[in-house]
Amino acid sequence: MNKALLQQRILEQLGSDLQIAQRAAQTAYEAATDKANIAENKYDTLGLEASYLAAGQARRLAEIQQALLALQQLPISDFDPQRGIQLGALVLLADAADQQRWLLLAPDAAGLKISVGERDIMLITPHSPIGQRLLGQAPGDEFELKIANQLQQFEVLQVF
Repeated sequence: MNKALLQQRILEQLGSDLQIAQRAAQTAYEAATDKANIAENKYDTLGLEASYLAAGQARRLAEIQQALLALQQLPISDFDPQRGIQLGALVLLADAADQQRWLLLAPDAAGLKISVGERDIMLITPHSPIGQRLLGQAPGDEFELKIANQLQQFEVLQVF
């Protein structure tokens, strides 16, 4: 697996998301500051609602910018069996039903899904329960994790 290509795809996706968020934030800001949205009475909340939307869009924009910066700085390195899974590791994980999934342990952008070839790869962070459990693991290691009040078993199949 080419992790440099994967990182490039992630950065491209985040860059695209950033452009969309910038346009949405600008549109929300314009709506919030438009003279037509000034309240005419105490029941006229269009301007207030627009300002809430603008604030939310600005937060989303900041989150994407933070994720983009963190993933630009993510070092691309090979798996070190002495250290086990660390930030930047690409992991093939299987559950007890042999459902396999590819995960990238990333500093940010949890939940982002990227397709590389025929592989769908989801980003997780070390702050997530599964990310915490993966730290230090190696191929062949097994662990259990309680998800939705059910104990589930996982095995690390491959690490890059």
